[in-house]
Amino acid sequence: MQTNSEMVADPDDSSDSHAEGQVELSVVIPCLNEAETIGGCIEKALQALKEHNIRGEVVIADNGSSDDSAAIATGLGARVIPVQRKGYGSALMGGIEAAAGKFVIMGDADGSYDFLDIPKFVEKLRDGFDLVMGNRFQGGIKPGAMPALHRYLGNPVLTGIGRLFFRSPCGDFQCGLRGFRRGILTELDLRTTGMEFASEMVVKATLHELRICEIPTTLSPDGRSHPPHLRSWRDGWRNLVFMLIYSPRWLFFLPGVALMAVGTLAMFALILGTVQVGRVGFDVHTMVYSAAAILIGFQSVLFAALSKIFAVTSGLVPVQPIWDRFFRRFSLETGLVVGAILVITGIAGSLIAVWVWSKHNFGGLDARQVLRLVIPAAVAITLGFQIVLGSFFATILSLGRR
Repeated sequence: MQTNSEMVADPDDSSDSHAEGQVELSVVIPCLNEAETIGGCIEKALQALKEHNIRGEVVIADNGSSDDSAAIATGLGARVIPVQRKGYGSALMGGIEAAAGKFVIMGDADGSYDFLDIPKFVEKLRDGFDLVMGNRFQGGIKPGAMPALHRYLGNPVLTGIGRLFFRSPCGDFQCGLRGFRRGILTELDLRTTGMEFASEMVVKATLHELRICEIPTTLSPDGRSHPPHLRSWRDGWRNLVFMLIYSPRWLFFLPGVALMAVGTLAMFALILGTVQVGRVGFDVHTMVYSAAAILIGFQSVLFAALSKIFAVTSGLVPVQPIWDRFFRRFSLETGLVVGAILVITGIAGSLIAVWVWSKHNFGGLDARQVLRLVIPAAVAITLGFQIVLGSFFATILSLGRR
């Protein structure tokens, strides 16, 4: 274990990681009242560093413990970093920012992870991987180590969604034992402060096309007498919301396209007359709902585009080729022209409806006949104005992009 006075080399230096005075690895452990288990975690981490000749340190990111956790950690030779802002993500970011190592391995303080596995992670990091994830489902989950709700629903669902949405190679998004280059904290601009920090790291590493691999990891029952800090439904929901927000394609675009497609097909079918399906007849009343589907669907697609523009201009996600082409080709004038054409088309349809009405001396009409003209016209006018307003808003958002 190195003392603070020995930590003089730049941890991001690409020179030989075993050079004199350089800290190669920082083991960062978030802590909140973990006096029962923190000592065992630190001892195993130090043992792994010593036995495998790894120049490293143990950093305890103390998130406001009121027990003896900090004193125990200091007594064992760990460096304690107080982190005032509450939250799992906040504690980890505070500890990682204070770390001196070129590489960081993070792990929970509850005794559920075996810190003797540290050398396996270091080996992969030395091989050039940016993020090395533990996988509890490959390494084994001991009896009582993970609640059935997490094992068979929470973790598989969140991991499955993450793999589907972002095409991530990771098979255990929530594993708390993982290693990475310390520099990726800045590169990925991690921002979440709660348990969703674990998902954010994996998602952003995938989006930035960093090199990721997995190591089978064993999960043991934690050694604490108090309940875990994790709140199943609250933290699961926050993880799900994070992944939805970072994937406007699945949150907005695909549902919007589906609604628009169904609404448009129904609209064109009903313009020609009543559609009979068995004993059920669909008429202008269904056309009203078709119009609603088109408008809601288009608004959802528009939200997808605006969300992506904001995410890219804010640096939340990297630019993907398909969106880069969109940014290059899109212009305010294009949006205004398309919107104007739709508005004019809608106005024309409305004038035709008025002309039909005039043929009846502005008297009573067959409602179904007129609505087949009026509803599509209203949809065209509404879509036109949405495109015009959306184009202006997209241009405003794009001001932050060169």
